[in-house]
Amino acid sequence: MQVLRHLLAEGAQVTAVLRPDRRAPIGVTPLRSPDLFAEPASFWAETCAGHNAVVHVAWCAEPGDYLHSPLNLDCLVGTLRLAQGAAAAGVRHFTGIGTCFEYDLSAAAVLPHQPLTIHAPLAAATPYGSAKAATFMALTGNMPGMDFAWCRLFYLFGQGEDPRRLVPYIHGRLNAGEPVELTSGRQLRDFLDVAEAGRQIAEVSLRGLTGPLNICSGLPVTIAALAARIAESYGRPDLIRLGARPDRADDPAYVVGVPSLAAMA
Repeated sequence: MQVLRHLLAEGAQVTAVLRPDRRAPIGVTPLRSPDLFAEPASFWAETCAGHNAVVHVAWCAEPGDYLHSPLNLDCLVGTLRLAQGAAAAGVRHFTGIGTCFEYDLSAAAVLPHQPLTIHAPLAAATPYGSAKAATFMALTGNMPGMDFAWCRLFYLFGQGEDPRRLVPYIHGRLNAGEPVELTSGRQLRDFLDVAEAGRQIAEVSLRGLTGPLNICSGLPVTIAALAARIAESYGRPDLIRLGARPDRADDPAYVVGVPSLAAMA
């Protein structure tokens, strides 16, 4: 939705692929599909005809499940069919959405203060990261006549976020006056508001940028500091319980990127 808002704000004419029960935003031409990842390339070739660019933001994202979900394979295959159909329709630019989990985050743990550039090695540790990386590698250099950009997202938060994710969880507990149970909170992360991420992704498409791109803030923030800042806005720093949950052994200590669009500004 954030990408859509920025595209519309820039005067773009947009067709959005929506489920049959979803209402189309004002100013958007709707295209209905019960499962866009099940559509054949021929469907996309017909659908994309007359369009200059595709911004593909869909993927399975169920909190607590998406990292290891078998649906990641469906998303990978469906995305390749979409790109194939778009290229056949003469679309000039394709923007896909990747993730920081494509990178070798074990290396980031060994070098805890080394930000991830777009040239960092890829070595995903989950089916989600592996499927995203495989999509990127399959599409890079394999779509003649269509430019390709791959936006790797880091840790997003903001409007419309699932309540089971970290930031809404903190807000929800504080709003209810209940303790916020966290790990040690020492992990350093790269947080970015989803509205800014949407603006950057829209900019990638509008400017016709290509290649892998990091969509991130570049600012390392500990989870403890993030929680403390939110708790301060409620006047309840006493409700933050660091160490109430164990740190995961596979949780990297430092995941921070080098922003691509900032570098190009």
